Amino acid sequence: MLILASQSTTRKALLEQAGLRFATAPAHIDERALEAAAIEAGGDGRDVASLLARHKAEHVARAHPGAIVIGADQTLSLGTELLHKPVDRADAATQLDHLRGKTHRLHAAVALVRDETLLWSDLQTAELTMRDFTAAERDEVLDREGDAILAAVGGYRLEGPSIHLFDKVVGDYFTVLGLPLLPLLAALRALAPETLN
Repeated sequence: MLILASQSTTRKALLEQAGLRFATAPAHIDERALEAAAIEAGGDGRDVASLLARHKAEHVARAHPGAIVIGADQTLSLGTELLHKPVDRADAATQLDHLRGKTHRLHAAVALVRDETLLWSDLQTAELTMRDFTAAERDEVLDREGDAILAAVGGYRLEGPSIHLFDKVVGDYFTVLGLPLLPLLAALRALAPETLN
């Protein structure tokens, strides 16, 4: 049995489009507390993403003995600063303004756990550069995105109208969406080919 430890509609859609059969079971963990502990220990956005992906998978695996659990997480780093999902439209506008004309990094981590064993993990980074857009352009994008923007770290969705705010993207598209899909599929083929049927 394969379980996605996430309530992300994007991650779920990516796995469905790849033809995987799986259940979903969101992991209820204190992400901010784990993030704070990782940063206090000298970690950065990459470390936080990896830690959260592993903890999500481990949390759900405890409730589903024998299942292979996929944990995933994504962080956004602007230098040493970490941004999170906006709480409302005004916060999304503030985050976009903060990112305007700058290059930031998205770190996407994924982990496979069975019972108490970490079977495999991976971390990918994409580098994104935003245009020096106007407030009117930002507001038009936010209008078109609607509430979907509240589920997106940084206040944008590259797979939606937000693409108009960017000059350059370097890295894997699936990493930008929050799930290193190609490495994950390769790991499943190697470790648990039965989950791909």
